[in-house]
Amino acid sequence: MANLSLAHLRLTPPKILSLGFIMLIAAGTLLLYLPAASTGGRISFIDALFMATSATCVTGLAVIDTGTELTVFGQVVLLVLFQFGGLGFVTMATLITLVLSKRISLKERLLLQESMNQNSIQGIVKLIRRVLIYSLVIQLSGTLLLAARFLIDMPVGKALYYGLFHSVSIFNNAGFDLFGDVHGPFSGLTRYVEDPIVNITSMLLIFLGGIGFIVLSDVVDFPKRKRLTLHSKVVLTFSAALIVIGAAVFFWLELNSTLKPLHAGGKIMASFLQAITPRSGGVTTIEIPLLRESTQFLMILLMFIGAAPGSTGGGIKITTFALLVVTVYARIRGKEDIVMFRHRISKDNVYRAITMTLLSLILVVTATMLLSVTESANFLTVLFEAVSAFGTSGITMGLTPELTTAGKILVIILMFVGRTGPLTLAYAIKPQKNKELYRYPEGNITIG
Repeated sequence: MANLSLAHLRLTPPKILSLGFIMLIAAGTLLLYLPAASTGGRISFIDALFMATSATCVTGLAVIDTGTELTVFGQVVLLVLFQFGGLGFVTMATLITLVLSKRISLKERLLLQESMNQNSIQGIVKLIRRVLIYSLVIQLSGTLLLAARFLIDMPVGKALYYGLFHSVSIFNNAGFDLFGDVHGPFSGLTRYVEDPIVNITSMLLIFLGGIGFIVLSDVVDFPKRKRLTLHSKVVLTFSAALIVIGAAVFFWLELNSTLKPLHAGGKIMASFLQAITPRSGGVTTIEIPLLRESTQFLMILLMFIGAAPGSTGGGIKITTFALLVVTVYARIRGKEDIVMFRHRISKDNVYRAITMTLLSLILVVTATMLLSVTESANFLTVLFEAVSAFGTSGITMGLTPELTTAGKILVIILMFVGRTGPLTLAYAIKPQKNKELYRYPEGNITIG
């Protein structure tokens, strides 16, 4: 496993994961910088870096039009990058090792544990095998369904290629499409706003890619085990709640606006897709700049929350959000223990959730302030773009193609940190922890 050989340099798993993403981005940048990757001559280096980062971090924000300004070679480079970025370079390296029937070492298992956000290495290789099989089956099914629909609009070969590209892109929550015009900020899938095949297939791909492979494996095992783990219960319950509440609020806010021209079924499908896609999906069937400001802010909140741990999505993660909600609820009721589904949650998990959220808020607020200086756009547009980059959602209000060089660098950093995770990156660069030899006396401060 070439990528995993970095473990022999005595780097910690978070550092290796971060370096792995950097290596993928570097390779993608060099390939996209080649004249063969673009239709109008060589693109600028910063644009190649931006597109490679967006693909590797499965974000979907684009400074050039993927469908018209990139050749098939350039599009395939993106496809490979968001396939590796979505499943994780460690997972893909494991696939190569399994194919070659080589033994996976303890250090490599520790890397796999870190990449999948698992608590132990027990059964990790079995989980990775399942991840690869499930991903292949789901993406192939999505390819066939989308290609069957695209056959109505284009030749067979093009329909199959478009079906493959969009299935892989949507499942990995990358958000790239080959239909839209990036310089007119509307997604190409707006033409399929009332198409049931495209809508339902896209929603299923986003949902299955966003709940996490741990949950997916647990659900497949449910008929045999007759129970779900606490993690799966939390992810499925809060994901369903956010989707239903998000769709209902979107429907209510946009009923007499962007949803007005659609028939009843189209209104419902559009509401559900727009509620699911901010959770890191990146494809939209409604023109985002035409939404009401209240609806745009709703999408900002959903993008910040993001998908589940161990998935292809970003954000602070649904489990972090769930833990914060339950913690607040417990404190309001005067409860000492944080309980979810009759399980007491450790204080370490609560501290981790709070730390993750605060680091993420600081990052987004800082980036928004800086982008407000470098870009000529209103505050909500800048905030939307910053949260979209951090949450690796890839939804845009049209600012990304107009970014200055400084703005592109800021968004690149946001996408990278959003994909690797603030805590993972913080652990990757922190000094080695030294055991404290003494403790200070306890003190009290007034809160509220």
